This record gives sequence, structure tokens and C-alpha cells, in this order.
Amino acid sequence: MKISSILSLLIFSFTSLAQGVVPMKDFNNFFVSFQNGFFQTIELQPVIDYKSGDELVAYVDTRGNLRLYDGLSRKDVTNLTTEYQVSDHLMGFYISGSLRAYSQGKFIRLTNFARGFSVKDSIIVYEDTQYKSLNVLYKGVSTQLTAFSELDFLKLPNYIGENIVIYKDNALNAFAFWRGKTYEIGNFNEEIINYKIGTDVFCFNDPFNQSFVVFENGKFMDVEQLHVKKYKAGRGFIVYEDINGNLFRFENGEKTQLSNFSASFWDVKDDMVVWSENSYVFAYTNGQKVQVANFIPQAYLIKNNIYAFKNIYGGVSALVDGKVEEITNNVDAEFEIYGNKVLVKLFNKTNIVFSEGKKYSN
Repeated sequence: MKISSILSLLIFSFTSLAQGVVPMKDFNNFFVSFQNGFFQTIELQPVIDYKSGDELVAYVDTRGNLRLYDGLSRKDVTNLTTEYQVSDHLMGFYISGSLRAYSQGKFIRLTNFARGFSVKDSIIVYEDTQYKSLNVLYKGVSTQLTAFSELDFLKLPNYIGENIVIYKDNALNAFAFWRGKTYEIGNFNEEIINYKIGTDVFCFNDPFNQSFVVFENGKFMDVEQLHVKKYKAGRGFIVYEDINGNLFRFENGEKTQLSNFSASFWDVKDDMVVWSENSYVFAYTNGQKVQVANFIPQAYLIKNNIYAFKNIYGGVSALVDGKVEEITNNVDAEFEIYGNKVLVKLFNKTNIVFSEGKKYSN
């Protein structure tokens, strides 16, 4: 590729409208992103490391500088060694006790006395050792969740979702922070609760009432009067297997049975539910049950409303918009999901992106 072509790609990448990022290294070892139907160059030299979500990619360039690309422009973050995390919409980075965030197009200083932190799609949860407090950043606003009498008691919660964090105060009372508000769950003393958190919802088996509880739309409700065997949460819904092996989906107060067979396998993430019945794999997507495959894939990924998996030939197929698409039959291919796109990395450093029903390669 000529230098002029490379420069024009760079200019185009910074002036075009962003449609998310799909970062990768091409056969020239350039760092590129697929956007708007084109592979657009971000860096002409190899990058040392990168982490990405649907809208952001943070990376360490060949000189050791941390940079951020949001689909529109590159931003210099720091030239110091740092720990950093990226979600679909947010970035957090830690430098010598100082924790900063990139949120809603701005860099924000959270604290100069940081320790642990966790970056999710809509929230950043972090420890402030100066005030012995647990804090959360949501929509650019930092809120103290609770403070402790001793620094030894301060630690990140075990249950942090994309926009929900469940934590305990000094008295071991459990609370949930969701969309800027705090909801009291209760005090279960030393009982171990296994919460499953999705986006806007979470669920758990109540050890006192022996019921199965769902938090939805700011309210707690008993969905089953007995504990359930297994449960997971997605984006606005939960899925669970009752004591009889029936698989149910619960959303907006309504329960839908997905399967009355004892599923040997099932999984949930974001908008997708997948499960197996007698070696057939099914998915619930866009309000419909879809047969995906007549075998159980050895490897798969679920993100947003896409289920990508190793097909029977050892290549990669994906369920997108309710239809199974064969992307490649080349074996040993790696695959990732960004937004509504599937990225497939081949052994010869060629990349394939499946986007809006078409395949693009570089």
C-alpha cells in the first residue's frame, strides 16, 4: 500500500461517522479497525497491547504510550506505565495511586488514593483508601456507596454487573446500586448468596424464605416459591432451571417456558439464550426459538444478540438476526464479537468481518 493511500485512510478514519470499533492487526502488522465498511488504520506501527469494547479501544503503542481510539479520533492518555480496563462504553486507568476515567467523551479524575477498580459498561466501581470508601461512577457522577471503619474491611464487591453493583456495609446489610439509586436487599448474616447480575436485573435464591427472587424495574419479586437449580441473568431478563429441569425465561413480570427437556447445556449473556435438547442447539432471539445446530459446539461466544461458534467443519459460524451464517470453514480461526459484527482472525493474519449480512476481508 502506498503512503498516500495510508494517509488518506487515516484522514478518513478521523472524519467519518463512527459505528463502533472492531480492532485487529492486519498482515502488515498495522493496527486497524473495521468501520463503515472499511478497514481503517489507527497505527502504522505494531502495538504492544490493546483492550476493546464495542465503542472504544485503548492500546499501548510501540513507544509505551497509552492511547484511546473512539471510532472518531485518537487520544493521548499517558506516557507512563499504567493499569487500564475498557468496557463497551467506559475506560478506567490507574497511575501511581491516581484513578482516572474516560466517560461521555471526557477524562475524569476519580481519586488520588485508589486501589482496586472494575470497569463495566455503565459503571466504574473503585476503592478510595483515603476515605476507606467504596465508590461508583455512573453517568459521569461519582457516588460513595459506603465507608468502612478500617481499611482492612475495604474491598471490591464480588458481584458487579454492567450497570448494577451489589455490596455490603459495615453491618453486613446488602444493597444494590442501580441507575443512580440504592436498593436494600437485606441482612443474611453469614449466609452465602450467589447473585447473578445482568443488565437492569439480578436474581438469587433467598436463604430465609426459600424462594427464588428477581430484581426487576426497581422491585423485588418471588418468581418461584422454591429454590431453583440454576439461574443466569441477561439484558433485562433472567433464565432459570427449576427443580424439575424445565427451562424458563422471565421478563417484565412474565414467565416463558423455553424447554421442558432437561437441557444438558444452557447459557445466557446480553440478549441471547442458547441451550441443547438431545444434541440439538437452540437459541431464543428476537422473541423466537431458533434451531442453531445439530451438534453441541466445542467453542462459542455470546455477546449482544449474536451467538458465534465453531461449526462442524472446525470453522466459524454465527447466529445473527435469527439466521445462521457460515463465515469460514478454515480451521484454527479465532473469533470475537463487537457490536453487531463478528471478527474472525485466520492463521495467515487475514481478518474477516461479518457485518450486516456481508463478509469483508483485508
